[in-house]
Amino acid sequence: MNKRIFKKCSLGLRQAERRLLQAAALALLVTLAMPTRAAAEDRAVKVQVAPIYPEIARRMKVTGSVEIEATVDAAGNVSDAKTVGGNRILAPAAEDAVRKWKFVPGSGISKVKVKVNFELSQ
Repeated sequence: MNKRIFKKCSLGLRQAERRLLQAAALALLVTLAMPTRAAAEDRAVKVQVAPIYPEIARRMKVTGSVEIEATVDAAGNVSDAKTVGGNRILAPAAEDAVRKWKFVPGSGISKVKVKVNFELSQ
């Protein structure tokens, strides 16, 4: 008796698992089919200000890159810059530099991710 109940439960779980897998595959296909941001919406940099290398980072020979998410207004001015990845010692200098950047004017406010590289010159 218990074996029949176990087989029924097992069969039901397999069917539920198959349906869940099919739904996940369908969701993945729909996500991949959706268009990403059009190239026309990308904002090109007009003026790029170099960051000031933090003295402590220079002494410690810290190098790397910092990823910044910049909020750009319609005129191309950066209204906000926020670190989303990279070295936290270099982040404030990268944010300060990106706030001084100018982008190509666009149709409205947009968020742009940029990478600021820090390298020690020999």
